[in-house]
Amino acid sequence: MWLLLAFTSAALLGFYDVSKKSALKDNAVLPVLLLNTLFSTLIFSPFIIDSIVGNGWFSGTVLDSSPYSEHYAPDAAGVPLSGILADRPLLKAHILIIIKSAIVLSSWIFGYFGLKHLPITIVGPINATRPVLVLVGAMIFFGERLNLYQWTGVIFAVMSLFLLSRSSKKEQVDFTSNKWIWCVAAAALLGAVSGLYDKFIMKQLSPMFVQSWYNLYQLLMMGTVVGIIWYPNRKHTTPFHWSWAIPLISIFISMADFAYFSALNEPDSMISVVSLVRRGSVLISFACGVLLFKERNLKAKALDLALILIGMVFIWLGTN
Repeated sequence: MWLLLAFTSAALLGFYDVSKKSALKDNAVLPVLLLNTLFSTLIFSPFIIDSIVGNGWFSGTVLDSSPYSEHYAPDAAGVPLSGILADRPLLKAHILIIIKSAIVLSSWIFGYFGLKHLPITIVGPINATRPVLVLVGAMIFFGERLNLYQWTGVIFAVMSLFLLSRSSKKEQVDFTSNKWIWCVAAAALLGAVSGLYDKFIMKQLSPMFVQSWYNLYQLLMMGTVVGIIWYPNRKHTTPFHWSWAIPLISIFISMADFAYFSALNEPDSMISVVSLVRRGSVLISFACGVLLFKERNLKAKALDLALILIGMVFIWLGTN
């Protein structure tokens, strides 16, 4: 079941990337991201309210917004409760979500800026290599060991990045000096950190509780960022304009994340495999880059993408 959820998340994530690219065209990045967090919070507001009032409207369903998952005891986490948190498991749950919100929002800010200024056929393949970072992290922090197939997949992914860096020069995109490439790289690294952190908290907290509250905390954080950085300088920077792609961003990411969290909440799920399948969203974003955005240098990028997909296959073979 968790593997099916991972594939569903991948498809929705592809449409999410396409919606972002469309919404960011000639648009201010920070307000678009603020509205994304606002619409996502509105989508999950019934579950936030249910979590606060404790009516149990969705109790016993996959939409249950109670804090802790049914197979987890609050005092049995990988990090024991201590001090003030020992008597306040709900406070601990919210602190865990606030940390996740900060990690994800940081990744999104870097990623949105990178995607606005770079072709999606470059950004997509770079993002697709995140499972490599997650694999290494899972090996270090969760004791997962890589076999020959998985190491082969890692090598293919590294090769694809090298070739992509060379082919991108035809579009005046230098991987060593282009600041937007570094933004995408930072987003990928923080995304991998988020994936590893999810493996920790999703064995403790229920998916709907996490998704509902982390959207709200992101809204509060993003509102602060926009109020301090963008709004006072709005007349001297890229103006904001409305796009109907903006609410689509929230719809697709909310559905993709719900499927993702639900997959990780399964007791036998593997973060490395879930993250790997999720990156399959690059197929949709790449196809839309060709069909909708009319991007160039496609033959070389297709080869890079093929190497990434071959690497994914090897990593998948190594998990079976």
